[in-house]
Amino acid sequence: MAQTKKFRGTGTAIVTPFKKDGTLDADALRRLVDFQIKGGVEAIVPAGTTGENPTLSLEEHYSVVDLVLEQAGGRVKVFAGAGSNDTQKAVELARHAKAAGADAALVVGPYYNKPTQEGYFRHYRTIAEAADFPVIVYNVPGRTGGNIEASTILRIAEQIPNVVAVKEASGNMAQIMEIARNKPEDFSLLSGDDAFTLPLMSVGGDGCISVVANETPHEFSDLVRACLKGHWQDALELHNKLLPLMNANFLESNPIPVKSALAMMGMIEESFRLPMVPISEKNRDKLKQILIDLKLV
Repeated sequence: MAQTKKFRGTGTAIVTPFKKDGTLDADALRRLVDFQIKGGVEAIVPAGTTGENPTLSLEEHYSVVDLVLEQAGGRVKVFAGAGSNDTQKAVELARHAKAAGADAALVVGPYYNKPTQEGYFRHYRTIAEAADFPVIVYNVPGRTGGNIEASTILRIAEQIPNVVAVKEASGNMAQIMEIARNKPEDFSLLSGDDAFTLPLMSVGGDGCISVVANETPHEFSDLVRACLKGHWQDALELHNKLLPLMNANFLESNPIPVKSALAMMGMIEESFRLPMVPISEKNRDKLKQILIDLKLV
């Protein structure tokens, strides 16, 4: 499959709203998609970690991806979550993303298994070739228990044509800079950590797959576009304005704070699936004050 045009911009790792009874809230998800598009993001990423994909059934996973694609209606790109620590399951998720009409599949590094670097390489090669579809690597060692090293990311980028980008959330600037310096020109380096977006883009990154864009799509996508234009002072001002919320979104495990914030904003019901639980009262108060300061509630 031919490489898609290089992605540059903001993709929102969108939450999956649930009703109080724990079922999918399709109406709220549609509203969130429209809120993101109106806010100016360039892509939406459903059924990822922020979308609580570990507790979605396969049918629900497909339904979330299909609904987001339908509501987006081609107005923005859609990168469908397709991660699994079972390579063959990831292949099937990526094949569904392709058949549904998504633009790419976001595939997290296999968690718990702790593959070798060769294992990571073969995992992504198998998915990209079997699904015949663009794949975005998601490296998030803090959640998976293993780091996909810069040398492996670069090997994947150079040797597997369908792997078109990496969402980098290692928190390791040395690793990020090595990827930025040596990656192919048509391979996108995207931040997987909102607070790292400005420094990552300053060394040659292309954008972010964002959590905070759920709450502030307009300002965060403006931040990314300012970086792409080289308007670093404007970007820094937006970064500093949003930094308290970026950090607050990780006071507890994602997506607990961001879903709590969206509930305070009247966008969704505050409903989680175990083992995710509601935010603590102490952190709820901190989060609410930040939302008040930003005039979001």
